Amino acid sequence: MANIKDLLKSAGCQPAHSILNVAGELGKKENMQVYVVGGFVRDLIMGKPLNDIDIMTVGEGIPFAEKLAHKLRLKKVVPFKKFGTAMIPNKEIQIEVATARTESYAENSRKPSKVVYTDLKGDLLRRDFTINAMAMDIHPDRFGELTDPFGGIADIEKRIIRTPLDPDETFSEDPLRMMRAAYFSSKLGFEIEKKCLKSIQQQSQRIEIVSWERIRDEFIKVLVTEEPSIGLVIMQKTGLMETVFPEIHAMYGMEQTSEWHHKDIFSHTLQVVDNAAQLSPKMEIRFAALVHDIAKPKTRRIDKRKGYTFHGHDAIGEGMLDTVASRMKLSNTLKQYLKKLTLLHLRPIALVKDIVTDSAVRRLMVAAGDDLDDLMTLCRADITTKNPKRVKQYLKNFEMVEKKMANVIERDAMKTFQSPVRGSEIMAVSGLDEGRKIGMIKKAIEEAILDCKIDNTHAAALRFLMEIKDNYIKEST
Repeated sequence: MANIKDLLKSAGCQPAHSILNVAGELGKKENMQVYVVGGFVRDLIMGKPLNDIDIMTVGEGIPFAEKLAHKLRLKKVVPFKKFGTAMIPNKEIQIEVATARTESYAENSRKPSKVVYTDLKGDLLRRDFTINAMAMDIHPDRFGELTDPFGGIADIEKRIIRTPLDPDETFSEDPLRMMRAAYFSSKLGFEIEKKCLKSIQQQSQRIEIVSWERIRDEFIKVLVTEEPSIGLVIMQKTGLMETVFPEIHAMYGMEQTSEWHHKDIFSHTLQVVDNAAQLSPKMEIRFAALVHDIAKPKTRRIDKRKGYTFHGHDAIGEGMLDTVASRMKLSNTLKQYLKKLTLLHLRPIALVKDIVTDSAVRRLMVAAGDDLDDLMTLCRADITTKNPKRVKQYLKNFEMVEKKMANVIERDAMKTFQSPVRGSEIMAVSGLDEGRKIGMIKKAIEEAILDCKIDNTHAAALRFLMEIKDNYIKEST
């Protein structure tokens, strides 16, 4: 495939085609070699959606980016002078312009100690994998001509991940590429070349020099692939998981047997993550699926009658996530979300097993709040038994719980639930001053509503207040 310009004529490529035409014409005017490189070329060849454009210039990239933005009538350019790169924010398709360069790294640093501008071949040589080390010329006279010095097209056809240089050199220079190998394998369904895989196994601990922000971002990219377990298994087999996520590594090889689970904890967890990926595109749910049983290795005990038990793994797991979030630099919003779903993931299952009461449903709705639907999705994903009769029964029971939720009139009110009678009104009715007693009365009203003893209305709450207030007044005298 010497020229791939015809691929751009396919449906959905017009915005990218127009940008590349403008960039190519600008390159000709400025007498510069200009190429589109990396993931854009790979996805173009594979017929995948084109989400961003990486333009590489032989010569100063930032001034070129500024001129290109002007031509495209885009107002903003974000330069990174140290690397000779610039981002051009664009709603239709993100644009990055980079100067052809090579980078050298200190032994124990992820950050480049030296950046040297180079030519096309030198730039492609520094890239992570052969499938990302291809370039398409966008000069008007050569538009579409492909440069593929390391056999990227052949590797696409073979469906393998391979490095342009010796993998030991590639991964040592930039250890994050080891995680990127897992990501691309998961995203594309490609196998990692045996030599590359062995190199990752030998150097996996070197991932420690990479910043946790970059590790986190690459890890999340694995989670948002169609089948995250592919990348997660690679991370486990190569030793990356032990460093990046030791809590997940601890699950490997730990047996569990119950009516729900018939796999080791690691395999079960990966199945839940894949199930979650099928049920929802939300990264947060997939992350929750990964960590929902995070405390099982710590809580596993053997019961002569029941086999393995994991008492309290929901609450202990919630506590463990503080450490995980701190290490991986997770946002507080994501941390609280993961803690909530981990703590609550057994609650709907308990409702399935027992008679579903309005009280139990209301309490679950209050606890889950706005994340109730995500919690139920997680619980559905958590069904990994291979027994089709049990699966059918569990799903039927979950549907019953969800119908019960839908029938609770106060559903929306439950999300931000509190007593319909406020503290000031309680003080006025009871004659008590502000203090602990007022809180106790308010709590008693809320519990009565949750237990379905009274309706969730102001009138019902006020009547209940009149019934109980004397008990609290007597205690104060």
